[in-house]
Amino acid sequence: MQIVSALFVENFEMREAAGPSTRIDMTGVMFSQASPSPVPVTLSPHLVALIFCPEGQSGSGVFEVVFRRGLDEDSEQIARNVSPFTVEPGKFTYRLVKGELDFAEYGQIFAHCRVDKDPWHIVPFTLLPPA
Repeated sequence: MQIVSALFVENFEMREAAGPSTRIDMTGVMFSQASPSPVPVTLSPHLVALIFCPEGQSGSGVFEVVFRRGLDEDSEQIARNVSPFTVEPGKFTYRLVKGELDFAEYGQIFAHCRVDKDPWHIVPFTLLPPA
C-alpha cells in the first residue's frame, strides 16, 4: 500500500458522484497557522492521509503517525497515533488523525506518516506568532 497524499486541513468531506464515484472535498489545506494566543499553546490540527491499495495485496494495514520536532527519526516525539485499517484492493481509503500538539515556542513540527513499516512520508506544520 502507499500514501498518495497527507495534508493538514481545516475541513474534510466525502460525497457521492455519478458512477458511482467518490469525491473528497478538502478545504483550508495548510502547512502553517497563526497561533490563537501566545505560546505555550496546544493545537489539534487535522491530518488527512489518502492511501491506495493495489490489486493483489491483502488490503489490511496499519497507519502510523508520529509527530516530531524534527525531520529525523530520532527527533523528539510529541504525539503518536496508530490505527489498523482495511481497504478493498484496487481502491483508496483515508485516515484522519487529530494530534494534540504542545508548542512551547513558535516553529515547526513534522508529521511522520507510514503504512506498516514502509518509509516515512513527512508533512511539515509551522506555528506562527499570533496575527
